[in-house]
Amino acid sequence: MQRRPERVLALALAALLAGCSLAPAYKAPEVPVAEQFQEHGEAYGKSWVAAQPSDQLPRDGWWTLYGDARLSDLQQRLLKNNADLAAALAHYQQAQAFSQQARAGLFPQAGLNANAQRDRQSDTRPLRGATSPANYDSYTLGAEVDYEVDLWGRVRNTVEAGKDDALAAAADLASARLSLQAQLADNYLVLRGLDQQIQLLKESIAAYQKALELTQTRHSGGIASGLDVARAQTQLSSAKSQWSQTQAQRALVEHAIASLVGESASNFSLQADTAALPLPTVPVSVPSTLLQRRPDVAAAERRVAAANARIGIARAAYFPSLGLSAQGGFQSDRYGGLFTAPNQFWAIGPTALLTLFDGGRRKAGVEAAKAATEEAGARYRGVVLNAFQQVEDNLAQLDHFGTARNDQQDAADAAKRSLDIAMDRYRQGAVGYLDVVQAQTAALDAQRTLLDLDTRQLRASVQLVRALGGGWTTGDLASAK
Repeated sequence: MQRRPERVLALALAALLAGCSLAPAYKAPEVPVAEQFQEHGEAYGKSWVAAQPSDQLPRDGWWTLYGDARLSDLQQRLLKNNADLAAALAHYQQAQAFSQQARAGLFPQAGLNANAQRDRQSDTRPLRGATSPANYDSYTLGAEVDYEVDLWGRVRNTVEAGKDDALAAAADLASARLSLQAQLADNYLVLRGLDQQIQLLKESIAAYQKALELTQTRHSGGIASGLDVARAQTQLSSAKSQWSQTQAQRALVEHAIASLVGESASNFSLQADTAALPLPTVPVSVPSTLLQRRPDVAAAERRVAAANARIGIARAAYFPSLGLSAQGGFQSDRYGGLFTAPNQFWAIGPTALLTLFDGGRRKAGVEAAKAATEEAGARYRGVVLNAFQQVEDNLAQLDHFGTARNDQQDAADAAKRSLDIAMDRYRQGAVGYLDVVQAQTAALDAQRTLLDLDTRQLRASVQLVRALGGGWTTGDLASAK
């Protein structure tokens, strides 16, 4: 009874040591966060709205905002077949395996060993007994259990670092998925814009062909000069050249989409679709929520946590490592009767190891771990600031492209009226064909610029969705554990 207080004290001390960790208390690096985004979209407010608590991007397919079934089908094919996404998934699975490997250090390691061999001793072996046989058999069957007592938290910090690395890899996977999905959506919107450009050029070519025929008729009647015919032919040939160039651009974009969905460009094609896509409403939260909605930000933050845990691992090298080992089994020079009491052997006891001098290796290890944590923190801050910049950039583009698009619509309408007037006056002989050519060029350029602005707005909305993290949140990392 007198030893009970001593035993309680010993158990309390052991529990205290078992909970010891030499890693610094973790705190995510601080970054400047504004209360709201600077670009408010006043000129074109339909491009985005402030998100309400229940108004966020769709978690199961943000691309459904564009209401295009073919885009949704392509996104599903990307998830199934994209090679880069498969590589990112394999990297995440490796990180998971490494995390499980580190976690195994929390448990005792047990093993069995068996040995049967014929031995011969050297005749001149030191301290060899006179009656020792030169040749003999040896049969051994045993088991061993080893356990590292984690006094200083080295194993637990290794486990924590591995877990944080795995979570960072999970966020990397989500980031790669979002990046590829945004790239596919962007390419698809470019393709749809090129289809509209091709249709416009096709209609322009038909109109220029009629204008050339009219000019040739007037030339045959002696009303128009050969210069007018040459100008009309130039305009027609130039439009045909632009049509061919745009077709080439479409082919390249189509090939890029094929690669993204994991198909051969030689066997892949998408039919032209000239229907206009509506510009979606993108809910935008306050800047502080961006830290929870971007997978690349989450990955950078988890890497800071992993680096912080490795400081504890490096510091633990200054203290003795304590291990517990137990082994036992049977050993004999005869196979028969191996499992009898006289053939038993066993050993049990602790082992301790403390390095007294290492030429500064441990100190350098701690300094390296601290520097790695500083590096990870700086990268985290850079990722966060870049995230804010991307949101502001795309809000600004949506706003200013919206204003430009309204003005460009007015320019396109005016250019169309100018072309109609020029053609009427040319038929009446009031102006030369140069006025028609100039009006045709202005009208085509104005209309193509209008279509280009529509596409650029749609692309900016995709990049805004990507900058906001899609439908992802840091809560998704809980399932990755």
